[in-house]
Amino acid sequence: MSTETTYFPSLENIKQAAANIKKVSAITPLSPSLRYSKQFQANIMLKREDLQQVRSYKIRGAYNKISSLTSEQSKNGVVCASAGNHAQGVALSCKLLKIHGTIFMPAPTPKQKVEQVKMFGEDFIEIKLIGDTFDDANAAATKECNEKQKTFIHPFNDPKVIEGQGTIGLEIIEQATQPIDYVFLAVGGGGLASGLSSVFKKLSPNTKIIGVEPEGAPSMKTSIKNNKNTELDYIDKFIDGAAVKRVGDLTFSICKENLHNMITVPEGKVCETILELYNKDAIVVEPAGALSISALDFYAEEIKDKNVVCIVSGSNNDITRTPEIKERALLYANLKHYFIVKFPQRAGALREFVVDILGPEDDITFFEYAKKTNRENGSAVVGIQLKASKDLEPLISKMKSRNFYGDYLNNKPDLFQFLV
Repeated sequence: MSTETTYFPSLENIKQAAANIKKVSAITPLSPSLRYSKQFQANIMLKREDLQQVRSYKIRGAYNKISSLTSEQSKNGVVCASAGNHAQGVALSCKLLKIHGTIFMPAPTPKQKVEQVKMFGEDFIEIKLIGDTFDDANAAATKECNEKQKTFIHPFNDPKVIEGQGTIGLEIIEQATQPIDYVFLAVGGGGLASGLSSVFKKLSPNTKIIGVEPEGAPSMKTSIKNNKNTELDYIDKFIDGAAVKRVGDLTFSICKENLHNMITVPEGKVCETILELYNKDAIVVEPAGALSISALDFYAEEIKDKNVVCIVSGSNNDITRTPEIKERALLYANLKHYFIVKFPQRAGALREFVVDILGPEDDITFFEYAKKTNRENGSAVVGIQLKASKDLEPLISKMKSRNFYGDYLNNKPDLFQFLV
């Protein structure tokens, strides 16, 4: 049953939120990007929310909400469910406001994230690791709220949280020296998009606000298309900061009215952007933080000669994810390919494959061989990294002509997941 409302954040409330968070939230830079400006022939500016103390914009909404509680609510304490940036924003807010908070996180949450939350909250927070998924942790958090009369701090579907995130819009308009034509921002639950778009609707109505979701988690785009808040059956959780099955009812009602467009970006493209930002600009971003910049390629013609802002929403990236990020980027760029290769069971077959079939700059990055009962052939799963995507077809042709070709796995996701 829908619980949609007609709530829209007022400019006055967002300005009040800016005053509320002034001492705890940095006014982050609106920095010109020379590289992206040249690449897209536009004036590209990055709103660096990754430079907040908790390394994401989430402190804005969390602090604005928690600071609005009554004395009785503050005394009873607060609860949230999060394994990411929201948890850190709530933790720091609890410490600064001297309010006790209980943060529920799924049991498999990486130790590094748990330690970060502890560091920001210190003695004012208690972390409870419960269940295997976010839904398990969320159910436990809701139960604790009901049983102990604590206040639930929602990551996006709350007016005070939305108004706190909207303060980014006020800052951008104040910092910009020219009218802004486009703003690109990541959409997870929709809190940032709701708050910021409400500011621009009042103060800069000609600016086009483009929401960007991961291709594997298009919850807002699907909901707007269906004209009702729609829960997805399955999502790819790789871009964890922007992957939700269901957006907020409040945020949906705002975004469907305020956003100029909702687009999705492939996860592999986001991984390319993460690596580019690190290698070329020395900027560390999490996958959700790279979504807005990743969208520029899909608007390349429209944004020429325009003033464009991309919200870099966060930088809480786990270094242990780097191999997966690189792998996804190479797969998206059509440079990494996996095959089932049939090796004849004779001396010199492997050497023939390496010397005569692979190109001089092709690299074997994965090899898992399993000898079959068949005396004639043995198969192996082989991962090959190419220098250029155009080298794929010649490689497949040579494999087929010499009877080494078994199957191509990149376009068979179920088989790929099973074998690689």
